[in-house]
Amino acid sequence: MAQGDFSSVDTQHMSTAIQLAKRGLYSTDPNPRVGCIITDAGKVIAEGWHVRAGEGHAEVNALKQIGDKAKDATAYVTLEPCSHFGRTPPCAQALIEAGIARVVVAMKDPNPQVAGKGLQLLADAGIQVESGLLEQQAALLNPGYLKRMREGRPWVRCKLAMSLDGRTAMASGESKWITSAAAREDVHRLRARSSAILTGSGTVMSDNPSLTARCDEAAQRTEQPLRVIVDSELKVSPQSAVFRQQGTVRIYTLADAAPNRRDALHDAGAEIVMLPARDSRVDLTAVMHELAESQINEVMVEAGAGLAGALLQQQLIDEMIIYMAPKLMGDSARGLFQLPGLETMAQSIDLHIDDVRKIGVDWRFTIRTDYGDK
Repeated sequence: MAQGDFSSVDTQHMSTAIQLAKRGLYSTDPNPRVGCIITDAGKVIAEGWHVRAGEGHAEVNALKQIGDKAKDATAYVTLEPCSHFGRTPPCAQALIEAGIARVVVAMKDPNPQVAGKGLQLLADAGIQVESGLLEQQAALLNPGYLKRMREGRPWVRCKLAMSLDGRTAMASGESKWITSAAAREDVHRLRARSSAILTGSGTVMSDNPSLTARCDEAAQRTEQPLRVIVDSELKVSPQSAVFRQQGTVRIYTLADAAPNRRDALHDAGAEIVMLPARDSRVDLTAVMHELAESQINEVMVEAGAGLAGALLQQQLIDEMIIYMAPKLMGDSARGLFQLPGLETMAQSIDLHIDDVRKIGVDWRFTIRTDYGDK
């Protein structure tokens, strides 16, 4: 197996495979999004992508198109072919049996069930195996899957809407609507790609949100994202709108929280999970680990300044999506995060702005956190 000395043609084919993988952006959970191109003498003869968990993987979907024409061909795959039996047979074995001569992989799969075993299986069969082509671009397809496999927790994306002066709601709590309809439609697409949408009890009680994905892309999903409420005291009402939608609602709470309210919430359809406390509140790190154990890849946080600030201070937010509206809301309006204890520049939280683009009349900032050694 080699890192590879790739040609411009190799790069072009892998780029196409990455674009194919994006077609599964809304539908592959909990599996990764994967694309595959098969070529003969540099010419594309088949293409495939993973559409949905439990169905054919990208390599198998491509191989089905060409039958015995795969012999001596080259396959370009955005993620290491699997080597184990899951809900479908191993893709590495399918490539071997098809007679593929060369396999180019963008990146290795950190899943312990794969983790180099697929590449080794191919190499042991005499196939020329090369990896590392457009690895960074391929990794962007699956931030949650990769983080779950490597660190045992999902990728956490925090969505916030603010005015030009950094305010998220008036002092009274009024916040509808800070941003335009175009920005809100964009939020629904982010919801549709997420495994779970997480909020706090305060947001449920004040805004009564549905927390569902309502856009064309959501139709590609088999079910709505898991709706997660962090509610240390079980204060949410069983009559809340979140319980009247299709899909599952899970509440994370403490063992001693309002036992007399549990039956009513359970009857409303809620899964209630009791977790340990941290500073008398639900331990948010435990929430993330429990979600990872439930095969949740990407979590979208839509919460108030208190929960958002707690997640940020506990270094649990990986990415922020901030929509900025061209309006001013004044000094008494509420800010983005509650961050007590930040008093010096040395305590500040560094961020990386990866992308800025106009959405309707608003601006969307895609921001990565950088907690460093602070």
